[in-house]
Amino acid sequence: MEPENKKILIITYYWPPAGGPGVQRWLKFVKYLPDFNFQPIVYIPENPTYPIIDNDLLNQVSEKAIVLKHKIFEPYQLASFFSKNKTKKISSGIIPNQKKQSFLDKVFLWIRGNLFIPDARIFWVKPSVVYLEKYIVDNNIDTIITSGPPHSLHLIGLKLKQKTGVKWFADFRDPWTTIGYHKSLRLSKYAAKKHKQLEKQVMNTADEIIVTSKTTKTEFQAITTKPITVITNGYDVEPVISKALDTKFSLAHIGSFLSDRNPIILWESIQELLAEIPTFKDDLQIKLIGAISQEVLTTIAQFGLNNYLNNLGYVSHSEAIEHQKKSQVLLLIEIDSRDTKSIIPGKLFEYMVSNRPIVAIGPKDSDFSEIITQTNTGVFFEYTEKEKLKKVILEYYNLFLEGKLRSNGVGLQQYSRKNLTKELVKLLNK
Repeated sequence: MEPENKKILIITYYWPPAGGPGVQRWLKFVKYLPDFNFQPIVYIPENPTYPIIDNDLLNQVSEKAIVLKHKIFEPYQLASFFSKNKTKKISSGIIPNQKKQSFLDKVFLWIRGNLFIPDARIFWVKPSVVYLEKYIVDNNIDTIITSGPPHSLHLIGLKLKQKTGVKWFADFRDPWTTIGYHKSLRLSKYAAKKHKQLEKQVMNTADEIIVTSKTTKTEFQAITTKPITVITNGYDVEPVISKALDTKFSLAHIGSFLSDRNPIILWESIQELLAEIPTFKDDLQIKLIGAISQEVLTTIAQFGLNNYLNNLGYVSHSEAIEHQKKSQVLLLIEIDSRDTKSIIPGKLFEYMVSNRPIVAIGPKDSDFSEIITQTNTGVFFEYTEKEKLKKVILEYYNLFLEGKLRSNGVGLQQYSRKNLTKELVKLLNK
């Protein structure tokens, strides 16, 4: 007789048809959990305000998942009456450069940071606790997982832990108070203190904490003595028909390109190579896919690179995977800040299995620099290493001319979504 699947309740905000990186982690865990005798029950908002929609992802939801939905009220729904574009950008993390913020930008950021703590999904906490407390009791659920951001969802876990005594795993896809944009929220002293208090309470009440990088684990160990496990993001085996490689020397950035990620050293290197290598201008293409901040586009124009720009905007996840496999070089850019050392962009793992070399730029001692080096999937540069960057782009260009440009990754299997689910299951069965 087959053993009965153990029920696990997963509380997440991002779920198909939400697009972007936030949805992938739990969409894929839910896909593989049934293989390990777990019945995933996913709790999501019924009427969310997603900044990005990707209807294709609806086809990837496991048929074995039970999906529960409950209404949510979000201030973004009201704020969009004033400025739909601004609220959409702020809700997706695209915050204008401080020097270029309009009065309305500043007002929205102040409201977002000070009136809605920890975030604008705070109004979902109470109704969710009422609904889920009954569901947990009626269905004999003994394990829950909350995934943030939005970190309001951890407050649902906190209350359910207090009320029902369920075993609670708090999964942090990103840090809370140390994340890059936290300082941009124009927080009052009271608001900043409140964020810290909530963060500490969550971490000291959860039974287990899951993080996506070693640096986040170290940061969190200063706040709590609770066990912390690193389970990174990863890649899945995607059913993508392989396309011929781009005929241009395409440098592709896939994902949100925020103002603070604007890599001047890259634009300078490209500008100089255009002046120095006669054929470079005939072959070059800068391919941007996803939400691009105006500052990045303005800088590209200032460096005289508009003629080489192919700005495709947002595309579905399956199209993004296609571009990853056919672009000549993949760009991975992280903000140059101590606060972003712990960020391992989700797309890194999909980049790694595309067989295309990665050019990564980020802060010194970034967690993702170690992964790129260990897997032999590209080269990492600090923001001070312009000459080294320029030299590698030229090397890649010469290999492109010879038809020999590719990446030969090693040890990638450990980052497959199925293997990572295996790690999660070990934790759940402890």
